[in-house]
Amino acid sequence: MKQDDFKFSPSVIVVPILMVLTIWLVFWFQVRVYYGIKYFGIEPQTLSGLKGVLFSPFLHSNISHLYNNTIPLFVLSMALFYFYHKISWKVIIYGILLSGLLTWLIGRPGNHIGASGLIYVLVSFIFFKGVLAKHYRLIALSLLVVFLYGSMIWYVFPVKDNMSWEGHLSGLITGFLFAVIFRKQIAKPEIYAWEQPDYNEEEDEFMKHFDENGNFIEFKEEDSKVVETQSKQETTIRYIYKEEPKKD
Repeated sequence: MKQDDFKFSPSVIVVPILMVLTIWLVFWFQVRVYYGIKYFGIEPQTLSGLKGVLFSPFLHSNISHLYNNTIPLFVLSMALFYFYHKISWKVIIYGILLSGLLTWLIGRPGNHIGASGLIYVLVSFIFFKGVLAKHYRLIALSLLVVFLYGSMIWYVFPVKDNMSWEGHLSGLITGFLFAVIFRKQIAKPEIYAWEQPDYNEEEDEFMKHFDENGNFIEFKEEDSKVVETQSKQETTIRYIYKEEPKKD
């Protein structure tokens, strides 16, 4: 594992804050300035409805809808930028586009809006990527996502009226695809010397400190010879003195 695979940077906090601030500013503009912007969402199977692929994640029907999306978006995007900072923007930008296009293809007639599609992209990507990576930190993150947002899986089915389950399903599919596509662009567990294919135990300096029975050897054979040689060296000490003159 490289040292910069999990590296904190200002973007881990700044970008999620800006994303949340943006959707709240758009909602303020919708309520105070131009309510019609709400209808710039995805309208499936219509040419004009394609504009919603870009705009729908920033639009929300009411304050409750906005609030329910704010916390998951902040938490998941922060996790994305910390654990997957090298591909974080790809996941967000391509996730918005691909999940939006899938919603446009499979969605019911209507106006599909909200950041929930992107949230499902992040949930799906973080979960499946941790499983595929087999890295203990990423697996722990996957389990945390399941604990916090596992119940969201039910909303990829038409269990609630006036809810874009198609957008949720599109986000789930998109996140899984990204987890597979970007499977090589992730942190790898540290591989120790003895895990290398060409590992030779006889050449391992550490293993030379043990005998065939696993007992610790204080000195290697060549070290013993050096010590023995040094012990045989003689040290000569010369004393210089002056004899006092005899008294008459």
